This record gives sequence, C-alpha cells and structure tokens, in this order.
Amino acid sequence: MTYGKKLREQIAGPGTTPLIGVYDMYSASIAAKHYDGMFVSGFGFAASYYGLPDIGFIAWPDMVAFVQRLRGAFPHHHLLVDIDDGYVDPEVACHVVEGLERIGASGVILEDQKRPRRCGHADGKQVLPLEEYLEKLERVLETRQDLVVVARTDATDEHDILHRAERLAATDADVILVDGVRSEDWIRRIRKVVGDKPLLFNQIAGGKSPRLSLTELDELGVDVAIYSTPCLFAAHEAMDSALTDLRAADGRLPQVAADGGVGVKVSTTLLERNIARERLDEPEPQGVGV
Repeated sequence: MTYGKKLREQIAGPGTTPLIGVYDMYSASIAAKHYDGMFVSGFGFAASYYGLPDIGFIAWPDMVAFVQRLRGAFPHHHLLVDIDDGYVDPEVACHVVEGLERIGASGVILEDQKRPRRCGHADGKQVLPLEEYLEKLERVLETRQDLVVVARTDATDEHDILHRAERLAATDADVILVDGVRSEDWIRRIRKVVGDKPLLFNQIAGGKSPRLSLTELDELGVDVAIYSTPCLFAAHEAMDSALTDLRAADGRLPQVAADGGVGVKVSTTLLERNIARERLDEPEPQGVGV
C-alpha cells in the first residue's frame, strides 16, 4: 500500500485524524512515540533550519532533504508536508511533488497565497487570483500518482472564503483547508460548502483559530487536524527555562532524575530507534490520539 493511500484511508475512517507538527529529527523522534502521523510544518522548519519567520524563506531542496531523512527514520508514519505556494512556479511545484512522492511523503499542502507569503495565522496575507491558483493546483494533481493533495486557501474576505472553498472542493484535491478560521460557526459554514470533501483544520498556539479538542472537531465534521507548533513552542519554553536555571545555578547542571529524567542515556535510547526502526520488535503507533 502506498503512503498516500494509507493516509487517505486514515482520513476516511472515523474520528478526526491528528498530525503533529515536527521541525527537526529530534522533535520527530519524540512525536513518533505518541502519534502515528506527522505534519512537516513550514513555520517550524523555517524557524529551526534558518532561524527565520515563516514568510517565504524556505528553499525546496532543503525541505525535500528533510522529508527524505524523516521517511528513512519513520517508515510507518504518515508524513504530510507543507510546500507553501509550491515555491512560486507551477513547474517547481510539480517537480517538488514528484520528488516528495518518490521519497515517500504521504501528502502535501498547496496554498493560494502570493508573495510575499505569510504564516496562515498572520495578518497581511494576499491570495492569487483564483483561476491562477486553480491552474497550479490542477497541474499538481495531474503530476501526483497517489500522493494526498490538500488544497488550501488563505482568503480573508468572508465571501471569498466560501467561494474559494467551494471551488477547491470541486477539484480532485483530496482535502480542503481554509487557514486562519476564526470560529466554530465558520467551520460549520465551510463544512457546508465543501460538501462531502474531507476538511482539514490547522491549530497553532496563539493563532487566530479557536482551541478545539479532537472530539469537538469530529462533531464539527473536521476530518484532519494539523498541530503546527506544539513541539517547537514547548522546546522554546523548555530551553529558555533550562538556561535561566543554569545561569542562576552558576553553571552547575541539574541532577538527572533516576525515574525518567532526560540525560545521555534517555536521549541516546530515543535516537537509537531511528537507526533501524523497521527491525525493532515493538509495533508502531496505530491511530494514537484519534
């Protein structure tokens, strides 16, 4: 079974499928212990790889190389990849989609923003003319073999949101995403116009969308939930706290707790799993968190 088909079947099953945002191999190693699906977040990758905000700095070869490393270490997990606007040109978007499918990505998200692009939960977003985006989307859909394609709109005008969602749902895209949805009522309105097409909801801490549980999202008719930054923001807070404590302790490292504190042994054990995961006896997570 292909990676695209496996994700497509997961989405079609009961409940809302959660995909956890990862930004490097270490965060992915931890996420893999808890969930069977990952979202390769553009926000997180731009922050981790470049130390820059999510406003269009990502170069597609860097993203493809990262996904290749992920697939090598996590052969059984779903990998949904944020490819922003397809890196501007339709030709590049198709080339990237071919490459990602070849190395084992499960799916991609293609947005309708124009440059300079922004995080989906930021102000100042601008979208391409609808027909221009649809042409790019159609070329990507013709290029993919079995890769899941999520069509995403970043429209902010209320009429345009519903119009674009309806038009995207009429394509052969597998899933529809309207980013930056501001209320449960708007989720219901979008759910209505996309008909039977699977719907994706993006949750990001401090973003524009409401914080909703998987149960609540399922009741609203949401099929997939991506969590873009829980690992990134948790790492930010934990590192800042650890270094504040280290400075206060005059550089003396804290004692590693015997009952599970993170030190050399715990960290090495985690990473050793990535050397030959397929040869391990323990099963991979199956629908964890769904």
